Amino acid sequence: MSKPSRAIRGRVLTFNDDPQTAGSAAHEFIEDGLIVIAGGHIAEVGEAPALLAKLPDSVMLDHYPDGLILPGFIDTHIHYPQTQVIASYGAQLLDWLERYALVEEQRFGDPGHAAAVAGFFLDELARNGTTTAAVYCSVHPESAEAFFAESDRRNTRMVAGKVLMDRNAPAALQDTAERGYAQTKALIERWHGKGRQLYAVTPRFAITSSEAQLEAAGVLLREHPDCYMQTHLSENRREIETVRALFPWAENYTSVYDRFGLLGPRSLFGHCIHLEEGERRLLSESGSVAAFCPTSNLFIGSGLFDLAKARDPAFPLRVGLATDVGGGTSYSLLRTLAEAYKVLQLQDQNLPALEAFYAITLGNARALGLEDRIGSLAPGREADVTVLDAKATPAMAHRCERIETLEEELFLLMTLGDDRAISATYIAGERRHVRSGG
Repeated sequence: MSKPSRAIRGRVLTFNDDPQTAGSAAHEFIEDGLIVIAGGHIAEVGEAPALLAKLPDSVMLDHYPDGLILPGFIDTHIHYPQTQVIASYGAQLLDWLERYALVEEQRFGDPGHAAAVAGFFLDELARNGTTTAAVYCSVHPESAEAFFAESDRRNTRMVAGKVLMDRNAPAALQDTAERGYAQTKALIERWHGKGRQLYAVTPRFAITSSEAQLEAAGVLLREHPDCYMQTHLSENRREIETVRALFPWAENYTSVYDRFGLLGPRSLFGHCIHLEEGERRLLSESGSVAAFCPTSNLFIGSGLFDLAKARDPAFPLRVGLATDVGGGTSYSLLRTLAEAYKVLQLQDQNLPALEAFYAITLGNARALGLEDRIGSLAPGREADVTVLDAKATPAMAHRCERIETLEEELFLLMTLGDDRAISATYIAGERRHVRSGG
């Protein structure tokens, strides 16, 4: 590894396992810690006094005396073309798509517009402490090209793909099975594995893809088995009824995707709210991932994700947490945790703070199969880092006067925190965001 170039000092928290199963052994906390960075990777992590004693004078040192330093946050489901329809009023899923999202996405055939929005989107993620995301582009290959180019320029680790849609959408947003296959294949060859970019084959959902297109998506995955697949599943009851009418031969919604080879450990399914037992079995046995999107599910009125059922030992599901902007109402994974907590409370379930922060760091890294690269603060990992401030607002600072434990501080951050609680965000060791006045 190259010589150290930067060090970050403060209170360091990282996870090596899931607190829900591993308890207190799942996390490591250093009250006065130091993260040493070299060549965009973490070189050393430990007690600050000992590491500072051997650190060369040339190393840039960033010190956050009250800061809480965690791995960069990870989002497993988000739409970058929907940044200007977030907070659109009064519709459930299919109407929301028709009235807002699909209208807005028609603008992304313009490379200049796509590039400008990609820049805003990546800025906004960094401002909220998010360093990796699984991202939907629009149907236009130009939208994916613009997104990957901007992400590559910033050296962010992103998973993204051009949406596939060949029916039940405005004509301006439809490709064909053949054209979608060819455009996706070209984008994979250009971007998958270039720098920190990763590709996801992205049929929007079964309603907007014909059987021929879903078959083409399966072919792409067989040809490129190290790519991801992302789509939507069982978000809304009217959506499920529509899928049943379009695929009368299918036992259930999930079996549509299964028929075309779209399930697997690199497959990400947004929402998964209204699953039948047979669907849980298919997802569980294939190792597929369910993305829990609480702010979107509440805002669009889709329903409540049942985490306890997802953990049923008969058919356990791999679960990621996600913002789902723009149906989701915040880019902040802290705000997303707050809503996840409420969704579970409504079902007599709970979300302890350590489990919550595991979910948006190592947990989501495991959901993406990237835990060997991101999601924890350990030597050899990519140096994506988020620094939090539990006293970011007067109300938070006031509450902190009564906080005695790390768990209480984390719960405060996930309940009252938002972008203002992000002191700084580092991507591959470079500080890409610092809070104004921070």
